[in-house]
Amino acid sequence: MNTTDYAVCVALDWSDQQHAFALQFAAANSKETGMITASPEGFHGWLEALHARCPNQRGAVILEAGRNSVVHMLVEHPWLEIFPIHPATCARFRTAFTPSRAKDDVPDAEVLLTLLLRHRDQLHRLHRDSAQTRELAALVVARRHAVDRRTQIGHQLRTTLKSYFPQALQLIGEAFEHPMALDFLNRWPDLGSLKKARATTLRTFYYLHRARRTELIEQRIKLIAEARPLTQDPAVVAPAVMQVQMFVELLRVQEKHVARFDERIAELFAAHPAAVFFRQLPGAGASLAPRLLVAFGDDLSRYPTPSSLQKYAGVAPVLERSGQKSWTHWRWHAPIFLRQSLVEWAGQTVAFCPWAKAFYWQHRNAGKGHQGILRALAFKWIRILWRCWQAHEPYDDARYVAALRRRNSPLIALIEAENAAA
Repeated sequence: MNTTDYAVCVALDWSDQQHAFALQFAAANSKETGMITASPEGFHGWLEALHARCPNQRGAVILEAGRNSVVHMLVEHPWLEIFPIHPATCARFRTAFTPSRAKDDVPDAEVLLTLLLRHRDQLHRLHRDSAQTRELAALVVARRHAVDRRTQIGHQLRTTLKSYFPQALQLIGEAFEHPMALDFLNRWPDLGSLKKARATTLRTFYYLHRARRTELIEQRIKLIAEARPLTQDPAVVAPAVMQVQMFVELLRVQEKHVARFDERIAELFAAHPAAVFFRQLPGAGASLAPRLLVAFGDDLSRYPTPSSLQKYAGVAPVLERSGQKSWTHWRWHAPIFLRQSLVEWAGQTVAFCPWAKAFYWQHRNAGKGHQGILRALAFKWIRILWRCWQAHEPYDDARYVAALRRRNSPLIALIEAENAAA
């Protein structure tokens, strides 16, 4: 039983009201179990009392990943080293000894403690980035959630307009969060009010919102003049108008806060010492460059090999074998946002990087699907960036293409064919 490195090993099974614990001191042969109140006062007090029993010594704590508030409290106690594990790890380890799938908080904490005591060499300690990187990481995730909510509201707005005022979709364009679209719907939320507007008023509206293509404006004015209402039933129109007004207000709020996130992200990223490395990557841009920075983090030892990051990010395929059969599938239980960041950026490099474009069309012509190709491209990019990141060298596209040429890569022929066609 490997308890010599830590004065005490602690396992927590967290919940909303109480946290179950199981612990064992290195100098003791027996375990202690119990419950702790989930409040910050109770939890901090319990940890301080625990430390008083082994002053000036280190402790280890294991818990299922997912409850950030518990981790935030634990890191306030620097004498503890934290080992977060995936919930599936605990669940499968537990069912190995309880096939009935019986579940109880204290026994679950004991299962976690067994993992910590007997299999610590297979666990990964929590690595904390700098405060600057952690704030940037939190902001890019929050921005993504805000954009997703904005998109969802836009879909609801589109559905509502289709139910009573479909002409609006042709009059405001595809970007519902754009000020012109929001101002248009706020001023004319239904066809009846819109048809009362004069042509000069409409022209002025579009002109002030920087839609100055005369031909397009006249097409829209003609559409308005010829439009017929989908329905004139007030029982349909009146509630729909109220919904549209609600969605417009929600979109204005979302757009305001997305802009605030963008401003703070840009400020933090510009001041970050690693920004120069990620800013120059092809296709990264203001949105994806900060996401790539937090994907790699500050600690170069976190991912000891390119494969470790490829697997953790979920872009490395999984090969399964049983008997004489084998099959490949994508990796489950990967951090979704991290995988999205890497795959989305890989897609952007197709437009900015000749070899990435050649790689994409090589696989596309072979019949591979779009998303599968982007994951394969992200897999390739991680190997390249990991080596640059470890060596503290900026990525050089010309240098990589030269390396492909030395290896007689088939991508070179595709690149040259593309250049000749251009």
